[in-house]
Amino acid sequence: MAGLKCRWIISFYSVNFVLNSVAGGLVFGALETSLKADTVATTLINGAGATFPFPLYSKWFFEYQKENPEVQINYQSIGSGGGIRQFLQETVDFGATDLPMSDAQLTKSKKSVLHIPTVLGATVITYNLPNASKESTPSALKLSPDVVADIFLGTLSNWNDSRIKKLNPTISFPSDLSIIVARRSDGSGTTAIFTDYLSKISSEWKQKVGMGTSVNWPAGLGGKGNEGVSGIIKHTPGAIGYIELTYAESTHLPYASIQNKAGNFVLPNLKSVTAAAEAFSNQLPDDFRLSITNPDGPNAYPISAFTYFLVYQTLQSTKGEKIVKFLKWAVTHGQKYAEKLYYAPLPPSLVRKVEAKIGKINIQP
Repeated sequence: MAGLKCRWIISFYSVNFVLNSVAGGLVFGALETSLKADTVATTLINGAGATFPFPLYSKWFFEYQKENPEVQINYQSIGSGGGIRQFLQETVDFGATDLPMSDAQLTKSKKSVLHIPTVLGATVITYNLPNASKESTPSALKLSPDVVADIFLGTLSNWNDSRIKKLNPTISFPSDLSIIVARRSDGSGTTAIFTDYLSKISSEWKQKVGMGTSVNWPAGLGGKGNEGVSGIIKHTPGAIGYIELTYAESTHLPYASIQNKAGNFVLPNLKSVTAAAEAFSNQLPDDFRLSITNPDGPNAYPISAFTYFLVYQTLQSTKGEKIVKFLKWAVTHGQKYAEKLYYAPLPPSLVRKVEAKIGKINIQP
């Protein structure tokens, strides 16, 4: 769309998060850039979806626009469920999701859909509990899979429970503090990742609740977006919930080490997330749709995931060419911004495969 002034349209709650996050200032930087670019003919590319990678995506769009002022990328951080919905309705040029689209969802599209992995990230279990902080490693909260499942099922409801105390003998728990579950109220890829993990480690969860971007939660308070859940936890003593690692870091919330499939308690970080992906390296399908939760490997963090852009196999003319150019930039040059925002870059061997997939996108005149 030539002649359009640059605009950076982001949902209010996402702006509120960014103003208080490690990505702070990016939106203001983008707005400043847009004011300077009024005379530049631009192509507007619209996207919507996952909040999980939003801090990194906002950085990408800002940096890419500086290098390519003729392109505007408008991304609405509305959750993976909303992103998939808008993508299928073709009201956006690309979608973003943390969990691959299902076969059933793909059948709703009249066009061939490509999943483009962008980076790897971790869903962390964070909490508001006196005497247990991430700054003091020996007292960091440890959680086993069965305890995690029972907390979110609502059957383990007090921090003084003997099972939690046995896992954490160095922590002095309050004598009577209720566990308040915080979870997403909107359709969410973060929820899909977390419930995928719960369905793998708990037969009861799989039978009663299952997995998806939105589920019928047995317990808890709902918050919109990772930032909404972060807010509940931060202001509610006894709260526990799941958010993306960057949000935990930016809001200074502690997060638990989780016992993995090998029996080791592992904290989420770049190495443990990468280890999770490497555990599935021989299982990666050609379409890149793969869950990497609950992996094998002694050092793998069990609630890890790829996050994806969704694009159609066939794109139209000039806008399509610009989308392809951006995708190639994101999976190559864009990877250097990942680690500072607590995402794990794509392994080089995977980057080559993703580049090849992007190269197969058809551009129609």
